[in-house]
Amino acid sequence: MPGEERARAVLTLRDVLGVLQRAYCGSVGYEYMHINDGDKRSWLRDRIEAAAGAEPGDAYGRERRLAMLEKLVWATRFESFAAAEYPTAKRYSLAGGESLIPAMEEMFSRAASLGVESVVVGMAHRGRLNFMVNVAGVPLSQVFRELSTGGLFMPVEVEGSEEETYAGTGEFYVLAGASRDRPTRGGGAGRSSLHLSVLANPSHLESVLPVVAGKTRAKQFYSGDGGRTRNMAVVVHGDGGFSGQGVVYETLNLGALPGYTAGGTVHIVVNNRIAFTTEPGAGRSSRYCTDVAKGLGAPVFHVNGDDPEAVVHVCELAAEWRQAFHSDVVVDLICYRRAGHNELDDPTFTQPVLCEVIKKHPSSVEIYEKKLLGTGQVTSEDVQMIHGRVDRILNEELAKSKSDEHLMANKRDYHWLSAQWAGMKSPDQVSRVRDTGVKPDVLRRVGPAITALPESLKPHRAVKEMFEQRRRAVTAERGEGIDWGFAEALAFATLLLEGYHVRLSGQDVQRGTFCHRHAVVHDQETRGESYCPLHHVVPDQNPEQFTVCNSLLSEYAALGFEIGYSMENPNSLVLWEAQFGDFANLAQVMIDQFLSCAEAKWLRQSGLVLLLPHGYDGLGPEHSSAYLERFLQMSDDNPFVIPEMEPTLCKQIQECNWQVVNLTTPANYFHALRRQIHREFRKPLIVMAPKNLLRHKDFRSSLSEFDEIQDHPGLDDEEGSRFKRLIPDHHKQVEKGINRFILCSGQVYFQLDEGRKQSGRSDVAICRIEQLCPFPYDLVQRELKRYPNAEIVWCQEEPINRGAYSYIAPRLTTCLRALGRGSFEDIKYVGRAPSAAAATGFPSVHVQEQSELVKKALQVEPIKLP
Repeated sequence: MPGEERARAVLTLRDVLGVLQRAYCGSVGYEYMHINDGDKRSWLRDRIEAAAGAEPGDAYGRERRLAMLEKLVWATRFESFAAAEYPTAKRYSLAGGESLIPAMEEMFSRAASLGVESVVVGMAHRGRLNFMVNVAGVPLSQVFRELSTGGLFMPVEVEGSEEETYAGTGEFYVLAGASRDRPTRGGGAGRSSLHLSVLANPSHLESVLPVVAGKTRAKQFYSGDGGRTRNMAVVVHGDGGFSGQGVVYETLNLGALPGYTAGGTVHIVVNNRIAFTTEPGAGRSSRYCTDVAKGLGAPVFHVNGDDPEAVVHVCELAAEWRQAFHSDVVVDLICYRRAGHNELDDPTFTQPVLCEVIKKHPSSVEIYEKKLLGTGQVTSEDVQMIHGRVDRILNEELAKSKSDEHLMANKRDYHWLSAQWAGMKSPDQVSRVRDTGVKPDVLRRVGPAITALPESLKPHRAVKEMFEQRRRAVTAERGEGIDWGFAEALAFATLLLEGYHVRLSGQDVQRGTFCHRHAVVHDQETRGESYCPLHHVVPDQNPEQFTVCNSLLSEYAALGFEIGYSMENPNSLVLWEAQFGDFANLAQVMIDQFLSCAEAKWLRQSGLVLLLPHGYDGLGPEHSSAYLERFLQMSDDNPFVIPEMEPTLCKQIQECNWQVVNLTTPANYFHALRRQIHREFRKPLIVMAPKNLLRHKDFRSSLSEFDEIQDHPGLDDEEGSRFKRLIPDHHKQVEKGINRFILCSGQVYFQLDEGRKQSGRSDVAICRIEQLCPFPYDLVQRELKRYPNAEIVWCQEEPINRGAYSYIAPRLTTCLRALGRGSFEDIKYVGRAPSAAAATGFPSVHVQEQSELVKKALQVEPIKLP
C-alpha cells in the first residue's frame, strides 16, 4: 500500500469510536447480524460505516436537501389542507409519518439509477392518498373530487358509444389503485422515468402482499427480466398488520422459492405503534413488529421518522440491497399518528397520555426546517417560497376538482383497456362464442411429443406405463381412452404451440395429489434428475413458457400470488390447484376479496383457474367437499331472470363474476381450459375437479371430441368441438315414455347411470349440468321440453345445505315457470340430509348413504325432503 493511502487508512481509537457512534447510535438501528451469509453482512457493514465515516453535510447537498424539504412540505400540507376542506372524510392521514414521502421519492430514483424500470406497489390505508398524490402522481384535483363524493367512480369508454358509462360498484378511494409513469432524478446508467403500478387492495390490508409479488413475477416473465433487476416490488405495511397477519410470513417464505421469487421485495413498515387502538404489548409477542422477517434472513433498518435524511438513507440502502442480493429487506419507520385510526375516530378514548405528548410534539417538517436553517444551506426565503408554491397549487387543484369537464379530462386509468389488456372486451360488448377444438394432425403431433421420455431417463415403472398408455391412445386410429390428466396435458401443449404462457402451481402439482398428472418425471436411479415433457412442445422452447411448480404448504399467500400473476397479462393460462378442495378454505380471503369481485370493484379482469378436488368417496369430511355452495353463493347472476341466450347476442358469462363447473368428461376439461384463452374477455374459472373418477373406466374421452370443426356461431353446445355446458342423456329412449328426468352434476352421474343399468329402468333420463354458473337456461329449457311428462328431480351427493341445490332450485324454478311446467314445489330433491360436517368419515356409512341416494333418485314415487 502506498504511504499516502496507508496514512489515510490509519485511524485513532477516538476516530473509530466516533464512526461507530455515528453509525450505530444515531437515528438508525440496524439488524443484520442474524444473516447467515458473511458476505452479505460485510456488504452492509461497509456501507453503514462508510456513510458514518463521511464528514457531516457530505451525504446530501443543497439541491437534494431542498428537494427532500419540498416533498416533506407537500406531505404535511396535503394532510392539513385536506383536513380543512374535507373534515368528515376518512383519509387515514399520514400525519406523524410524513418522512415516508421524500423517502419513497428518493428510493425510486435510486432504484432507477440501478436499472429498475417498473415498480409494483402494495400499500395499506395509512398515507395512501398522500402517496398517490405526492409520489405516484395522481392529479390532486381527482383526489379532491373523490374526497368530496366519498367514493371512487370509474368512467369506462364503451365501443360504439360516444358517451361514457359508469361500470362496476366503485370503490372507497383509499383502496383504489393507479398505474402511471413518473420522472426520477436519473443519474448513472439509470432511467429518467419509472413506471409505478399501485395495486388496489381490500381492507384485509396485508392480503395485497402476495398479489404484488405475483404481479411482479409476471412482469419479469413478459419483459424477459430473468435477472429480476428491472421489475421491483415494494409494499408499505402497518406495524400491527406486519406482525399480526400470517400472510406476511407466508409471502416472505415465498421470496426465495424458484417458482415464486420476484427478486426481493422492499418492505416499509409505517410503525405508528398503534394498530387501530391496540398497543404493541397486546398486538405481538416479539420486541419489534419486524422480527418475523429476521427468521428469513432479511435485514431490518429501524429509523426515526423525525429524521428525514436518515429515512431517505435507509430506503436508498434498501433499494441497493434488493438490487444486489435479490432478496427481501425491511425498513421500520418509527413514527406516530396525530389523529385516530381515521379522522372520525377519537384516539384519546384509549391513549390519552400518548395523544397529549403527540399534540405537543413538533412535526417532522418543523424539525427538518430548523435543521436546514441551522446549517446555512437553506434560507428562510427558500422555505417560504416552497410553502407558497405548495399552497398555491393546492388551491388551484381544489378549484379544478369542482369542474365536471376537468374530472372527465383527468380521470384515473382504472379500466383494463390499456397495455397488455388492449382488445379485451367489457361486459357491455358481445364476445362471440368460439370453437376450442384442435386439428387432428396437431393433436397427433403434440400427443407423442408430450408422452415421449428420454432413453437415458429411468422413470418409475407405473409412470412409464402411464406415458406409454397415453401415447397409444393418441396415436391409435380411433384415439380412445384419453384420461383427465392427458386431456389437461393436451390443452396445455396446444396452447403452448399457439404461443401462450401456461403456469400451474399448488401443493404437489408436478405429480398431482392423486398421481394423475406427472408433469415432471423423476429418474429413479439418479438423485435430482428429472424431465418435463411440456418443456419440449416446440423447438428451443423457453422453459418458463410452461411453468409447473410445487408450492410451499400455504394456500393464502400461494393463491394470492397467482391472482397477481394472472392480472398482469391476458395471454396466459394461470392455474392454482388445491391439494384437496377444502384446502381453499385457508385462501378464502383471497377468493372473497380479490377473485370473486375484483372486476366489480376495480374493473380488473382475471382468467385464473382454480382446480378444487371434490367428490364423496367415504374418506371423511376433511377431504370430500370443496364447498361448492360457497362459490355458487358468491355468483352474481340473477336467479329469477332468464338473460338473452341467443348465441350471437349472449353476454351471460361476460355479465357474471365467474364460472363454476363440475365436469364429467376429460374432453370437456380440455375445452374449458382452452376456452379460458380463446375469447375476448377473462373470467375466473372454478373447477370442481374429480378424485376417484380419475381411474373410473367410463371417465374417458376419444380424440374425436377434441377435434376442430368448421366454426359456426349458431351451433348448440352439444354440437361441434367446444365446451359443453350441459350433456343430455345419451340413451335414445322414446321421450314421451320418460317418467323421471334427473338433473345432476359431477361424479354422481356415473353412479346414477350404473344404477339405471342394473335396475333396467328405461323410463328415466339423466342430464348432466357441466356449467353450474352461469346457469344454462337455454339448454335446461330445451331438455325440459324433451320430457313433457317427466317428474323433475335434482340429485346431488352433498347434504341439502351444501352442494348446488340452493343455487339450482330457484333457477330451475324460473325455467319451469317460463315453460308453464310448474314451480318450486315440482322439483324433487334427492341427496343427503342436512349436516354440519361435509361428509361421514365411516366408509360403510358412506356406501349405505350412496346406495340409498341412487335408489331414491331412480324410484318413481314422489320423494319428500329429508
